[in-house]
Amino acid sequence: MKHISSSSSLGPGGLDLTQTFFKPINHAASPSSTKRNTKISVIGVGNVGMAIAQTILTQDLTDELALVDVNPEKLRGEMLDLQHAAAFLPRTKINASVDPAITAGSDLVIVTAGARQIADESRLNLLQRNVGLYSKIIPPLVNYSPDMILLIVSNPVDVLTYVAWKLSGLPPNRVIGSGTNLDSSRFRFLIADHLDVNAQDVQAYIVGEHGDSSVALWSSISVGGVPVLSFLEKQQIAYEKETLENIHKQVIESAYEVISLKGYTSWAIGYSAASLARAILRNQRSIHPVSVLAKGFYGIEGGDLFLSLPAQLGRGGVVAVTNVHLTDEEESRLRKSAETILQVQSQLGL
Repeated sequence: MKHISSSSSLGPGGLDLTQTFFKPINHAASPSSTKRNTKISVIGVGNVGMAIAQTILTQDLTDELALVDVNPEKLRGEMLDLQHAAAFLPRTKINASVDPAITAGSDLVIVTAGARQIADESRLNLLQRNVGLYSKIIPPLVNYSPDMILLIVSNPVDVLTYVAWKLSGLPPNRVIGSGTNLDSSRFRFLIADHLDVNAQDVQAYIVGEHGDSSVALWSSISVGGVPVLSFLEKQQIAYEKETLENIHKQVIESAYEVISLKGYTSWAIGYSAASLARAILRNQRSIHPVSVLAKGFYGIEGGDLFLSLPAQLGRGGVVAVTNVHLTDEEESRLRKSAETILQVQSQLGL
């Protein structure tokens, strides 16, 4: 298939403008000219895909960006719109095509394609509408970029990350779901807002399913390095568990609220996915709560499944799963979250 592209070095009458403006120097290639470029592909140019693409571009995370979608008109329009911002952005080659061959040689492939979640619809209800789509999307992507890291963003993200892993044949460390990375950001914002501090000074994780059975790790929350719950207990400051549960409830409901108000979520997931891309491609080995193959961790057994755990990310994908201390109640809730996902997966026949 023909790629969608607008770039050309030819001016009127076939004049090669590159040769007119620049005189080649036939010296040995400099180290900078032989440096391997970084390539990210985004599959799906809906609201989420374009928010991710835009954030990746503004944060200078890649040398080349490839966009893929089934709608050629919208795809070309989005590509041109981004290309026209070239004077305001770090230099990045932007291409688009309905043909997944354009993703060849990608370091990171981010999949956002899928049915849009509607108001009051649980993420798990989206599953059957997306599994068939993934069976067509994933194998060609792996064929064109066998060494890539695969980042799944489509919902329900935990089950679809499992589906992508099974369809791809990739090792589990190179298949990651965006998981509760965004939930944890919402969690940190609400705690920071409650305490009137900067959210970047709050260390807090939501783990488990990216959905209604997620687990707030209250026991490990710290602000400015100070463990919150133990500090309150030592200072004999009373707090109600109901207050904590209400904050977690707000985290779960916040996505539904945004969807009911504007029809979709986009900007926050764009920043979330860009933070994961940076951690992976720049080998930062930073810790993010993302959906990983969880069997064997924190007492989770019963079958292969993906759910969010605090994981260290680097150039090879998932470097390690962090051994965060959980209370007995938190570990029990995490196992129940795993059971919820396994129950859904059992209907897939994969």
